[in-house]
Amino acid sequence: MYPNLIDIGFLHIRTYGACMATGFLVCWWLFERLCGRKDLSNLLFALLLSGVVGSRIAYVVEHWSSEFAASPLSVVRVDQGGLMFYGGLILALVVYVAWCAAKRENPIALGDHLAAVIPLGHAFGRIGCFFFGCCYGRASDSAFAVRFPRFSPAWCEQVHSGELSRTAAESLPVLPTQLFESAALLALFAVLLAVHRRSRGLPGMTLGAYLAGYGAIRFALEYLRGDPRAAVGPLSIGQAISVGMCALGAAAMSYAISRRGKDGR
Repeated sequence: MYPNLIDIGFLHIRTYGACMATGFLVCWWLFERLCGRKDLSNLLFALLLSGVVGSRIAYVVEHWSSEFAASPLSVVRVDQGGLMFYGGLILALVVYVAWCAAKRENPIALGDHLAAVIPLGHAFGRIGCFFFGCCYGRASDSAFAVRFPRFSPAWCEQVHSGELSRTAAESLPVLPTQLFESAALLALFAVLLAVHRRSRGLPGMTLGAYLAGYGAIRFALEYLRGDPRAAVGPLSIGQAISVGMCALGAAAMSYAISRRGKDGR
């Protein structure tokens, strides 16, 4: 856990925020390379803002009683972590569709370019989660398990649940699900780049592959998570949304393949 990248009095840069900013800038550069356009700055800024706002809203709603009820002003401290990716993705999708409608852009064709780069930026974000200590995994004796220091999210939750003494200097060993997800996202990014190159005549294929691919990754990793999350029946809220993503992804890929048949390719 390394929450502060630079802390020299007048200059204080959080590692979490630095990882997010790096991921966004890298994705911006790669997105422009893939689509061959440099006139989409307003769209990218809108997606960045809506992604952060949506992620924060979803996290605050889910953790209001445990983290924010006693300190409402901390809601704006996104630099300290506390973002829920699915909340940001949903709000960014709404903004994206509205922007495409207003600008008369093809949301599927442009969405293929965006979907190809999202996992790379997300991978940077998950590294930031690891340095902050949020989104940790369940307690484990595995050789991969790590201990987070005192006052980290894992330590606080284990003390609150009675699993750990308040005098403990470290948390119980937990799985570094942040790093697991980051590695899986990098693999998905490599797959999507290959799909993007080979499916130029299949609008929606890369977008569908991203939705289905990340939905499957997140569904599986949710079983390893140890941080508290809301439930939807037998599933976590993340798994419930993942099921919807997989269904949308399958529909998008089916649409792409059906268009190929109609176009005679």
